[in-house]
Amino acid sequence: MICAGIDAGSRTVKVVLLDADTMALVGAGIENQGTNQEALSKTVFERTLASAGVTRDRVGKVVATGYGRNRVSFADTTVTEITCHARGVRHLVPDAMTIIEVGGQDSKLIRLDAKGNVRDFAMNDRCAAGTGRFIEVVASRLGVELATLGALAARSLNPATISSTCVVFAETEIVGLLASGVAAEDIVAGVQSSLARRVVAMAGRNVDTPIVFTGGVALIPGMAEAMARALEKPVQLAPDPQMTGALGAAILASRL
Repeated sequence: MICAGIDAGSRTVKVVLLDADTMALVGAGIENQGTNQEALSKTVFERTLASAGVTRDRVGKVVATGYGRNRVSFADTTVTEITCHARGVRHLVPDAMTIIEVGGQDSKLIRLDAKGNVRDFAMNDRCAAGTGRFIEVVASRLGVELATLGALAARSLNPATISSTCVVFAETEIVGLLASGVAAEDIVAGVQSSLARRVVAMAGRNVDTPIVFTGGVALIPGMAEAMARALEKPVQLAPDPQMTGALGAAILASRL
């Protein structure tokens, strides 16, 4: 039997198909979020099935997670993204104790117990300055692609200080830095450090290792290193970090 996890996130919809008996990955799909989450989730789900050569009648249970999880009407049940990321990351990194997840609209720090259950978590969902949206704003303001931000930051010799706690004010601050002649690479390095400091503010210094970084922002080169510097502890990237929520949802679907 095949089980499915659907992560209807704020920026993308992700689908993972698993063999419920062997827990082997059968297929995966991703698409940028649109205005109709229900229709898009169904489209990505069906496209992933077709790509994997799986017919709908072979799919047992479907679990939805993420911001739009309640709009996925064909799911059997919904589970919070906190629980799904915990399950997904622990499947990939069995000894993980702390998860940093930074997505398009929020950032989370999840602490696990020895069995991989969620012990507690902290979440920043009040301001985009601690999320992927902040990175998008910076890239747009600098006129560069998201994929190039890591290379830019790596060239920085004097990272700028970004002190604003609101993305609107931070953008104004960046405009001022540009007008003052601060190099783009120093601004990007400063933004990465600023975002990492927000995670530290949520976590405090008492963070158990191994620490695993996941979510869409984890794909940006240099962000894991910025997190490690801010936490003063090693941080490792989750394999395929955008998909851990959907993976966790699929794992939970296999247990229904």
